Amino acid sequence: MIITSLIDTDLYKFTMMQVVLHQFPGAEVEYRFKCRNAGATGIGDLAPYVTEIREEIRGLCNLRFQDAELAYLKAMRFIKSDFVDFLGIFRLNEKYVSVTALPSGEIEVSIKGPWLHTILFEIPVLAIINEVYFRNTQKKADFAEGRRRLDTKIGELQAEGLGALKIADYGTRRRFGKAWHEEVLRTLAGRLGTGMQGQFAGTSNVLFAMKLGLTPLGTMAHEYLQACQALGPRLRDSQVFAFESWAKEYRGDLGIALSDVYGMSAFLRDFDMYFCKLFDGARHDSGDPFQWGERMLAHYSKNRVDPKTKTLIFSDGLTVPRTIELYHQFKGRCQLAFGIGTNLTNDLGYEPLQIVIKMIRCNGQPVAKLSDTPSKNMCDDEKYLAYLRQVFEIASPA
Repeated sequence: MIITSLIDTDLYKFTMMQVVLHQFPGAEVEYRFKCRNAGATGIGDLAPYVTEIREEIRGLCNLRFQDAELAYLKAMRFIKSDFVDFLGIFRLNEKYVSVTALPSGEIEVSIKGPWLHTILFEIPVLAIINEVYFRNTQKKADFAEGRRRLDTKIGELQAEGLGALKIADYGTRRRFGKAWHEEVLRTLAGRLGTGMQGQFAGTSNVLFAMKLGLTPLGTMAHEYLQACQALGPRLRDSQVFAFESWAKEYRGDLGIALSDVYGMSAFLRDFDMYFCKLFDGARHDSGDPFQWGERMLAHYSKNRVDPKTKTLIFSDGLTVPRTIELYHQFKGRCQLAFGIGTNLTNDLGYEPLQIVIKMIRCNGQPVAKLSDTPSKNMCDDEKYLAYLRQVFEIASPA
């Protein structure tokens, strides 16, 4: 079995799930899978593996949280005891997920049901699809090449003048495989060091954070802000509603705001002086990261907030060279964090699958993300997308 623990997922799934339990326990949602590089020379032709994927998901749905896992979660300062009690009786239900082979060679994955009972599907299902695909297409994986590439990355990070540059692993969903993921993390921790003096800040993966003594990292994801389009009082205020609901839950903890659900301009319109002071920083996940960083710093200054007291997190398709470029541009001007995903956990010389699972409906209403990278948008209702652009004053893509 690929997934053997329900905490083999990203921390932000639990932080969002806690908000759902306390504030939106009745919300009904629908998620849809997409492979962005499907059809390219056979990449993403997953239909032959549907039976295998279904069997792995069936195994996932038989898992329960173990006492040691619950104790680990409960020890986190922002996790509340009633949420841990709920997880103690929780299990994923196979009836909420379907996997279908399409004539094109692609697959359709649909997750539909109560948000509280479906939120934990996304990351392990993506990890399952990845590992099933690669263990079938790369039966003798070139791990020596993977280690050589990882060694090169570590060497680049250890260059003179980069001692304060810290990276984190955000690569669970698109990893080559679970065992390789663990090897990468052990190597990074051992070679770069952890803690205050180390360059490896931690991982988004809760299981490996617990197993390897690393810092678990994460706050909110796009689905949270998307769901608030249907859960808030009115659409135009949905981003503000999402941030206020988050602050209500965490009272200043986990204070990194995600900035790209409606594009940067719409984010800055809503992220006023109150939020600038309330939140610890913001995370970039689409569009030009250099322009984004400059706009964030200018926005803080305009709102009479010292940018040096705030954290900018970069997490969009990062490589180590790009991370170093960003570090040089922004070091000393603010606090910095970098989350590297696929380039850490799936870089063995094979083209990685660009796969996502995105929320497309909440309480029967379409929801969407309108990022600064149009290819990242995902919605099955063009009329709703047009309405969203109008409400948030977002120009249609050329």
